[in-house]
Amino acid sequence: MSLRIAPSILSADFAALGHAIAAVERGGADLIHVDVMDGHFVPNITIGPPVVSAIKRVARAPLDVHLMISDPDRYIEAFAQAGASMMSVHREVLPHLHRTIHAIKALGVKAGVVLNPATPIASLEDIAADVDYVLIMSVNPGFGGQTFIPHSEAKLRETRALLDRARSRAVIEVDGGISLHNAARVVAAGAQVLVAGAAIFGTSDPERATLDLRAAATGGIAAPR
Repeated sequence: MSLRIAPSILSADFAALGHAIAAVERGGADLIHVDVMDGHFVPNITIGPPVVSAIKRVARAPLDVHLMISDPDRYIEAFAQAGASMMSVHREVLPHLHRTIHAIKALGVKAGVVLNPATPIASLEDIAADVDYVLIMSVNPGFGGQTFIPHSEAKLRETRALLDRARSRAVIEVDGGISLHNAARVVAAGAQVLVAGAAIFGTSDPERATLDLRAAATGGIAAPR
């Protein structure tokens, strides 16, 4: 199994974003996770395509853009042009999810679907074969530094089982409260991409924290699910 670490810049110092990204890349970050919030779907506002474009100029790792917005269809082309390599949209806001997923793919970007903690796994049934990845939120989205919701481990296992039944090759990503203490468990439950914000950028040494998170998560690879 391929394990990827995706530091979330939501917890980084926005006044020194280039330095923060360089630090986690030295630590072996596989992706840079970018949370886009609109103040409508979630109670916070973060960044738009111009900032993603600026990040793209300094980042070597691919940009994993998570659209926590109420009308993603209006903006997917702008974020693709800004440099997103991966783009995920929320199941909760899209009545025509299949159309949106394929619109993202048509832009040459990997397409993912996101489920909030209260959204049932069954809502993936009709889209499992079409997505490149599934992002399971292990906190309620909107703010960094929240505590991991324990039942998310079971949800990861359910997601893996559903994808296997659908013969989907989609990767499972997990975001929210990921730390050294639970990294191995979420990997053992089926997560292949770990998004971490405070656990990395909330430390005095994001480079070392990135290395440590990978080491902690690796312990879950061989664990039985």
